[in-house]
Amino acid sequence: MTLLRRTEELILLAVLQLGENAYGVTIRRHLMEITGEHFSFASVYVPLDRLTERGYVTATDGPPTKERGGRRRRFYRVTPGGVAALAEMERVRSALRQGVPKLAFG
Repeated sequence: MTLLRRTEELILLAVLQLGENAYGVTIRRHLMEITGEHFSFASVYVPLDRLTERGYVTATDGPPTKERGGRRRRFYRVTPGGVAALAEMERVRSALRQGVPKLAFG
């Protein structure tokens, strides 16, 4: 299994937290609220495309909406493969922390 990039990991976690409301704008807004960092649209959509290609998320189009000029929102959902990738990242992180003095983590 290929390890996730940090942004991919954050996006997967945001999609899990947002549930049925996980689409590009809400994912971006959630990440900015949680991290306090700015995320451009490209910094969210490019990793979402990669995660979709790798089978870690699925994307489905919602119904057209008036506020979007009849355009559809694309909703994302984490797949079992995405959950496994997150678990692998947690395993790696835990293994790397073994033997690191507790003072290093505050």
